[in-house]
Amino acid sequence: MDAGSMSSPSNLKSQSRCPLQEQFLQRKNSRENLDRFIPNRSAMDFDFANMMLTEGRKGKENPAVSSPSREAYRKQLAEAMNMNRSRILAFKNKPPAPVEMFPREFSSLQQDKPAKARRHIPQTSEKTLDAPDLVDDYYLNLLDWGSCNVLAIALASTVYLWDATNGSTSELVTFEDGVGFVTSVSWAPDGRHIAIGLDNSEVQLWDSVAKKQLRTLRGCHRSRVGSLAWNNHILTTGGMDGCIVNNDVRIRSHIVETYRGHEQEVCGLKWSASGQQLASGGNDNLLHIWDRSVASSNSPTQWLHRLEDHTAAVKALAWCPFQGNLLASGGGGGDRCIKFWNTHTGACLNSVDTGSQVCALLWNKNERELLSSHGFTQNQLTLWKYPSMAKIAELTGHTSRVLYMAQSPDGCTVASAAGDETLRFWNVFGVPEVAKPAPKANPEPFAHLNRIR
Repeated sequence: MDAGSMSSPSNLKSQSRCPLQEQFLQRKNSRENLDRFIPNRSAMDFDFANMMLTEGRKGKENPAVSSPSREAYRKQLAEAMNMNRSRILAFKNKPPAPVEMFPREFSSLQQDKPAKARRHIPQTSEKTLDAPDLVDDYYLNLLDWGSCNVLAIALASTVYLWDATNGSTSELVTFEDGVGFVTSVSWAPDGRHIAIGLDNSEVQLWDSVAKKQLRTLRGCHRSRVGSLAWNNHILTTGGMDGCIVNNDVRIRSHIVETYRGHEQEVCGLKWSASGQQLASGGNDNLLHIWDRSVASSNSPTQWLHRLEDHTAAVKALAWCPFQGNLLASGGGGGDRCIKFWNTHTGACLNSVDTGSQVCALLWNKNERELLSSHGFTQNQLTLWKYPSMAKIAELTGHTSRVLYMAQSPDGCTVASAAGDETLRFWNVFGVPEVAKPAPKANPEPFAHLNRIR
């Protein structure tokens, strides 16, 4: 069981702060940010340097009277102990000439590819917005970035939309006290329609452009709906009652399948890119893999894999974009591990102890990298190289656990929301390389030769 809400969800919008307004932090002069220069110590001879600064300097400043034999003995001893050198490195011989492995005429055909330039990863967020009354609850999912480049965030009982194209903010809906606060938001694949999970067990569908409610899904759960996931026209909902329900939003009787396997709240849901497998994580420390092809509407569907390796709540889930059967999962404060799974076999491929609560996971769409957000104690974002899981960068700035992350449609920018009531944007994944256009083919054979008339 993981730490849940850290603040009362009944708090209404703050009167002193405007939601999604940019914070302008005073930046220091660039010269003031320069760190002190630290030379490369690997090229230093500390013993020789210490002797020259102490004993050697004494001899120069206070020369002692010595006999010629003693002076000759000193020089011979210095030469034997290699103490009369003036520098560390000395090159006496020229390096040998390189050996040509290939004839010169083939060298132009087989040139090595230039080394790929290392991507610069900014260590600070490029933009910070206020997010007052963001509920500090590990089990909820209150942030999502749609395919039309609009970010949705739930603050208490209000859902706001922030257009990343022009930076404008609008209020989609504010729910009355009887409905309760918002517990989850998720954009449909079209980027126009959005699902909103509520504390009263209902799920509402809204048209974000017309600012109009389309329908309400009832009867799916008995308590709050903390997780949502779309699979084309199927909206999957996970509740505190441990149930997972597939809803076909096109038909009147929307409940088409029910998955039962969790004993406590379902806090993580993610469909694979193929739409065939669903991963679900719960507060019961369980991770389930469900297969849509064996789903049944007549009886609760049996899971494909029941994975019990995590020792805390499993909320962070991310399917790999370059390997369809690879799933990454993250555990809460009592587990702190990122695990990788082969969902065809159910085998755990690797487990990495991150040292802190894992709140969210995102794959880089252009490189083999994984980004994780964390809670206690550093509240950082960590970028990992896959599969070595070597740390590439650690991004700090949040002062409370980074509960929610969302990725821009182009895959370059990541938005993070934390219990410190700020929404930060990180250019962590960089700009994808633009493929060079292939050379145009000749319209007909031998078109480059002169014609004979």
